[in-house]
Amino acid sequence: MSLPQGLHTSLLETFTEPTANASLRGILRGLEKESLRVTPAGTLAQTDHPHSLGSALTHPHITTDYSEALLEFITDPFDDVAPLLAQLDDIHRFTYQQLAANNERLWPASMPCILGGDNEIPVARYGSSNSGKMKTVYRIGLGHRYGRAMQTIAGIHYNFSLPDDFWRVLQAQCNNQQSLQDFKTERYFGLIRNFRRNFWLLIYLFGASPAVSSCFVKNRTHKLQPFPAAEHTMYLPFATSLRMGDLGYQSDAQKSLVVNYNNLGDYLKTLCGAITQSHADYEKIGVKDSEGNYQQLNSSLLQIENEFYSSIRPKRTTGRGETALQALRLRGVEYVEVRCVDLNPYAPLGITTEQMQVMDAFLLYCLLSDSPETDEREFYQGQENQKRIVNSGRDPQLQLQRGDKDTPMQQWANEILRGCSACAALLDQAKGGDHYQQAVSAQFAKIDNAELTPSAQVLRDMEQSHHSFYAHVLAQAEQHRAYFSGRPLMGESFTEFTHMSEKSLQAQRDLEASQQPAFDQYLENYYAQYRGCSCGT
Repeated sequence: MSLPQGLHTSLLETFTEPTANASLRGILRGLEKESLRVTPAGTLAQTDHPHSLGSALTHPHITTDYSEALLEFITDPFDDVAPLLAQLDDIHRFTYQQLAANNERLWPASMPCILGGDNEIPVARYGSSNSGKMKTVYRIGLGHRYGRAMQTIAGIHYNFSLPDDFWRVLQAQCNNQQSLQDFKTERYFGLIRNFRRNFWLLIYLFGASPAVSSCFVKNRTHKLQPFPAAEHTMYLPFATSLRMGDLGYQSDAQKSLVVNYNNLGDYLKTLCGAITQSHADYEKIGVKDSEGNYQQLNSSLLQIENEFYSSIRPKRTTGRGETALQALRLRGVEYVEVRCVDLNPYAPLGITTEQMQVMDAFLLYCLLSDSPETDEREFYQGQENQKRIVNSGRDPQLQLQRGDKDTPMQQWANEILRGCSACAALLDQAKGGDHYQQAVSAQFAKIDNAELTPSAQVLRDMEQSHHSFYAHVLAQAEQHRAYFSGRPLMGESFTEFTHMSEKSLQAQRDLEASQQPAFDQYLENYYAQYRGCSCGT
């Protein structure tokens, strides 16, 4: 199998050497998985975040995202896929035990359940501490800027990092003289640039949101079509992931924001500028209303860096009150967060072992390949390719922009997968067996036959059952509820999660009882950090 241009044979050979290869066992991956709480009728839960699940502000594994009804499960980082999914399974089992009190279940699709108006989509609440207030005000601001329906879309974030042993081998092979952290930061940005060139393939392979309930697009401009086999459903015949398109976490205002991923300094400068410079459309909303209630955190293009809806982010663990960009500026990149993965509605956990193995191989391929600096033209090409794959990814005639010409999607996809296969072989050598190579090999069939993709399966199942999107997903929700409810968490595991919830509630109470500055001053102190990084590093 020929290797794609840019993937270095010398690097592949370096990491087949036993000591270097063993470093791949130290790869860490973690998941952040979102799911809506819904009623038995498939409508959005209007209840508060269950007290028995602990504090959404301080719990290490169970929190909320934008809406009060949008649960987010966070795993620890693991050096193997199996224990990670086992922990995610435990989180689900405990959560379902607590949801039983209100007869609620989790919605297993990325695009939401039946929705009412904005006033029926509750914003997440985090208590009276300054950090809790800030999280809520940020979400109120998102509602004013984009509407609250967007805050009901769910996905999976995949966190990925490589160990220092790996970086030392790579640095020596590259004959690089930087500090290890500076080298890691530089190469993580190289990974990010290649990811942004190629991530359309992940949307094709794993996208599972080709349709939405009609209520989601009510009073919105769109190009969707009525689904012919059932009512109350809109779709596109060749769509893969509407979540990653104009209906999802995209923003007309942000289309003018060209983020530079060539180095950390330029990345910080771009985003800090968007956070500190006022934006005319958001000035009209106002930071506070006439009664002094916050309507948003600021009137800038971005309230905080999280508002930039990127498919991948460089990340560094933050301290309490520290901005994500400040952490990057002071300590460099620690890991990357992949954000383009739909929930797999057919998997109770929302993701499978095979998907995660493909992700590992794909990210290693992006890291070990040449990654030239990008420019504004390539930035917009990436956005155009994303749009094409979202709306028409399963069209056998689809062409994508690549440099000065268009190229057939299938041709480019097979090239990327060949590179992933070579990296999968390295991972199998480190882990033993051939599971990674099998996982990547299974993806070639999806390129040859688009009917094997999750998005095609969703539409096929809806058509055969004459179910609307809503009815199809609700049936999946019931299957998943039965799966987890029939396996309640017991014994020490249940006790551990119960204690975790109680401890998180106490941590929130302690935080709220502590001496804190006035909220206005808290925000002033917080935003002062952005001024420190607005000129890069």
